[in-house]
Amino acid sequence: MNRKKMNKIENTTPRSMVVANQPHATVSEQFRILRTNITYSGVDHPIRSVLFTSAIAGAGKSTIAANMAVAYAQAGVKTLLVDGDLRRPTTHYTFEVPNRKGLSKAIIDHVPPEDMVTKTEFDKLDLMTSGPIPPNPSELLASKSMEALMNALAINYEMVIIDSPPLLSVTDSQLLCKQADGVVLITDVENNDRNELLEAKDLLDKAGANIIGVVLNNREERRGPNEAYYYAEPVTES
Repeated sequence: MNRKKMNKIENTTPRSMVVANQPHATVSEQFRILRTNITYSGVDHPIRSVLFTSAIAGAGKSTIAANMAVAYAQAGVKTLLVDGDLRRPTTHYTFEVPNRKGLSKAIIDHVPPEDMVTKTEFDKLDLMTSGPIPPNPSELLASKSMEALMNALAINYEMVIIDSPPLLSVTDSQLLCKQADGVVLITDVENNDRNELLEAKDLLDKAGANIIGVVLNNREERRGPNEAYYYAEPVTES
C-alpha cells in the first residue's frame, strides 16, 4: 500500500455508541484523534465529507462511522450521517429511528433533502437513513440526482459522514466515493487480509478516490492479567 496514516481503534462492538456513552474512555479519545487526523489530511483542500468503507462485511465500518459522526458533533461541527448502504442499512437501528424516509426516497422522489433528515438526540448531529431499499441501488447512487443531493447537503452541513457497503461485495462504494472529499478504509484485525485490502484499495484508486487513511479495528493490548488498555497511535505502513 501507499504510505497512509493508520489509526487503531478498540472494541467497537456492533452499534456501540461509545463516544456518546463513555466520552472519557480512552477508546473515545481514539475517535477524536481520528477526527484530528482527518482534519489535517485536508490542509490545502478541507475535508468536509468522508466515506467510510471496508473490503468485506463485518469490519465495523458502520459503528465507526456512527461514532465519528458523534465525535464531530461533540466538537461543535454541524454534522450529517448518511446511510449510503441501500442494500443492508443499519443506521436506523443504531439510532433507533424509523426508516420510512431517507436517501433512496430523496433521490427517487426528488424530495428536498431537509425533508429526509431526522434529528438525533445529539446536538449538531442529523441523520439521513437509507430509506426504503430500492431494486436498483447502484443506479441511484450513480445518478445526477444523487450528485445534486450531495451538493445540497454540502451547503447545509460542515461535515457529512457516509456509511457505505463493502467494496468487494458491490460497486456502490466506488460510486459513492466520487461524492466524498476523502475515504477511510476500515479493517478488522481479527479478519484482516492484506490481499483483500490491496484489492479494495485498487478499486478505490480506479474510481479516483482520495484515500486519506486506514483504521485497524479491534486491536487490543494487555498490560496485565486483568487490565486492558486501548490506544489510537497514528503510524505509517508501507
